[in-house]
Amino acid sequence: MRLVVEGVWHAFGATAVLEDISLTVDASEVVVVIGPSGCGKSTLLSIVGGLLQPVAGTVAIEGAPPKESLNPITFVFQDFALLPWRSVRDNVAFALEHHALSRAERDRLVHDALARTGLSDFAGALPKQLSGGMRQRVGIARALAVSPAVCLMDEPLSALDAQTREILLEDFRLIWERERVATVYITHNLDEALRLADRVVVLSRRPGRIKDVIAVPIPRPERTSEAAAPELARLHNRLWRLIRDEAIAADRELALH
Repeated sequence: MRLVVEGVWHAFGATAVLEDISLTVDASEVVVVIGPSGCGKSTLLSIVGGLLQPVAGTVAIEGAPPKESLNPITFVFQDFALLPWRSVRDNVAFALEHHALSRAERDRLVHDALARTGLSDFAGALPKQLSGGMRQRVGIARALAVSPAVCLMDEPLSALDAQTREILLEDFRLIWERERVATVYITHNLDEALRLADRVVVLSRRPGRIKDVIAVPIPRPERTSEAAAPELARLHNRLWRLIRDEAIAADRELALH
């Protein structure tokens, strides 16, 4: 099973946002999308997830999703998107409530998702009782509960402090190594992209076009080692050279408005 995006264009009124975007995401692959502010990264994710209809182009899943998959595509959002009056357990269960499952099966899936994300001891807690990192972990558990074929992540770490981000980066790596879920991950953070991606897709300033696709050949478990540092630094410089001038221009444009 793989995700295929072909010739996607999009505009909001007279403002062109995306132009001729084509990419594939293979089963178990993590593709990270970066680019200057306003280049259409989140718009692309919304189109891939079916929240927006593109002006032109198609998005398709080739091959059958895993038989246990309840939602072929699921989102993890930047702002956690948790229901504050529901416990951790009930927030995870919310993703299952519109599926024809017995109470026992729903409880089993919730219990399993909490265990896989290290949240079993917090099942009865309310979101306000959790740190930002723990709340984002609930969002991950909710996504995993439906056994998605494709996971879409929209800057899930951008609202967190540096230490929490580092902890969750390692959590994400372990989850992906175990779950093997195809993932499209949006970020503006180059280090984050290089820690997680199999490939990094670089978009141009609006309208977003694919400028380059950079493979990260270092196995994910080895990317925090000293031996990997020189190659990661080289890739970081390559990515920054691709977006630097447009990122500065986009930042100045935002400041003027």
